[in-house]
Amino acid sequence: MTISEAEPKLTTPTISQERVLLSTPDVGPLEEEYLLGAFRSGWIAPTGPDLRAFEDELAAKVGVRHAVGLASGTAALHLGLLGLGVQPGDRVVTSTMTFAATANAITYSGAIPVFVDCCSDGNLDPLILHQVLKESSRSGTLPTAIVPVDLLGRPADYGRILPIAAEFDVPVLIDAAESLGSMHEGVPVGSLGRCAAVSFNGNKIMTTSGGGALLTDDSRLAEYAAYLSSQAREPVAHYEHREIGFNYRLSNLLAAVGRAQLTRLESMIERRRQNRTRYADRLASHDGIAVFGAENTHWDNAWLTAILVDESLTGFTASRLGQWLASRGIETRPLWKPMHLQPVFRDAPMVGGQVAEDLFATGLTLPSGSTLSDAQLDRVIEAVDELLCGGPHL
Repeated sequence: MTISEAEPKLTTPTISQERVLLSTPDVGPLEEEYLLGAFRSGWIAPTGPDLRAFEDELAAKVGVRHAVGLASGTAALHLGLLGLGVQPGDRVVTSTMTFAATANAITYSGAIPVFVDCCSDGNLDPLILHQVLKESSRSGTLPTAIVPVDLLGRPADYGRILPIAAEFDVPVLIDAAESLGSMHEGVPVGSLGRCAAVSFNGNKIMTTSGGGALLTDDSRLAEYAAYLSSQAREPVAHYEHREIGFNYRLSNLLAAVGRAQLTRLESMIERRRQNRTRYADRLASHDGIAVFGAENTHWDNAWLTAILVDESLTGFTASRLGQWLASRGIETRPLWKPMHLQPVFRDAPMVGGQVAEDLFATGLTLPSGSTLSDAQLDRVIEAVDELLCGGPHL
């Protein structure tokens, strides 16, 4: 009997067996110190000196003139699109290989997402992008914006994407929710394009518990985003509103946590890169298991490490491996289910799709956080080894 002919015998972890999580927040005494300092200052809500300092420090870290602290990365995408002039009925091109927040933000603006396939690295395919823009130019339906997505923190091919966008004069908003700290040809990804959106969700490379930011060199765009994020209130004594606004501002307390996290960003990225390297080294001897993007750790923040599973060589699918690891108290997750396969976007335009579908079928993200201990990482690898070597589940 081969592994592919037998389902793993799934066992429930014992209470004493600590669950190994995918990407937990990495916070400690420094974050507590900053948070308590903001609390004791009396600037509890909504904004204050820690928010302004965080925005300045974040902008300096990424190398842009402006950072606008917001309630989430999704809010940053939404306001970035509005700042670029996206209106109801417009078309916005983005990668199908992404989290729903990207497509949701496009929909919030009233626009129609146009999904395109990805390259083997999981990021938007420049060749397909060029094809879409040429065809839409001929038909007079050029998109209002392009939103590349940095999958798992790996920068898209901006050396090709940005010139293509410039050829057709279409602005680029980078979904850098997962890629803070990543570099493209020596340049921080958050400084590319007209603007970029980053996320500080609890599972990201750094966290403010919940939050995000819009990064840009465009003063007008930054001011407009800050204005809309505070209910579009006019600067008068009474409440005056000329536009529909949003309650999207990041709080002063959460910004204080972000300030502490920002001082530790490089060390947290380095730990995640070490995790990916160890996975690559330890799993390299197994046919049919490849660490996704392991060769790119010099510019990738290694937010999440994923593996690709070739069932023809391993005898099991990525899904079965995920079930096997779950039975041993190890959290995993498939790569993003492409947006064109999501029921809510089934009627949206789509070009290509097979590469993204293959990655979804074969990819599995492993525990990758900067708090992951060596013992926990060894436990993950040993569990993978057990299944690959035809362990007691047969």
